[in-house]
Amino acid sequence: MASPENNCKHVRSIKVEYSVKKPEIAGSTLKIIALVTMLIDHIAATLLLELIRDGIGGKTLIDVYWVMRSVGRMAFPIYCFLLVEGFKYTSDRTKYALRLVCFAAISEIPFDMAFNNGKADMSSNNVFFTLFIGLLTIIVIDWIKGVRKIDKSHSTIKWLLASLIKCIVMMAVILIMMILAEFVVCSDYGAAGIGCIVIMYLLMADRELAFGLGVILLGFLAGDIEFIALFMVIPIHFYNGKRGIPLKYFFYAFYPAHLILLSLLTAGVKYLVSIN
Repeated sequence: MASPENNCKHVRSIKVEYSVKKPEIAGSTLKIIALVTMLIDHIAATLLLELIRDGIGGKTLIDVYWVMRSVGRMAFPIYCFLLVEGFKYTSDRTKYALRLVCFAAISEIPFDMAFNNGKADMSSNNVFFTLFIGLLTIIVIDWIKGVRKIDKSHSTIKWLLASLIKCIVMMAVILIMMILAEFVVCSDYGAAGIGCIVIMYLLMADRELAFGLGVILLGFLAGDIEFIALFMVIPIHFYNGKRGIPLKYFFYAFYPAHLILLSLLTAGVKYLVSIN
């Protein structure tokens, strides 16, 4: 029979290992975060802005407006990140691009209803166009990167020249697409959005770095308020690379649907204010 002293020594010698499982976030959760923050932003940009224009709410409502707009800055970088993830995992990039441009076209009238007083305004177009142009940009860059490489061991000069030409062509493509988004299509976030998408694509091997630098570029090009999206590095860190809940078309359809609803609510508020 073992003595109590020996039993104590045996217990002390046992190493108990605790494995703490890292929290995980799927792609669908990131989409929900983007959707909710976008909705908060758009409520402020439509309903609250209408109330402020009518002199309702005073400084308090203006402060609430800016808080909600700040929260809304978190949405677009997440959509950029998910676009790059979709590009990486999709089995058909052509269908992916067509889906984006189709929803861009579908969403344009609701976008004008919500933000342009129902008037067709070609100087301001919805964010789906930015995502579409961004996707085309990284498709072309990916193709250029995949062009047959020259072995460095054969000729250093030829290798350097070929690499330089590739870099120049890629920079030219990026610049052309940024000009297209900013001045031709005039899509939401424009050149800044394309730059953000490209940064996230080029650095996608390190998600947190890619997202952080993408947001920083967005902040420099689109305004300091965009820097608040750096907080979204936290959920990006816990992203597990999985799709999650299969609600793809719900997330697409939500964009035009919520814009229509907000435009109707804003029109209702405007009418009620006018009759009082």
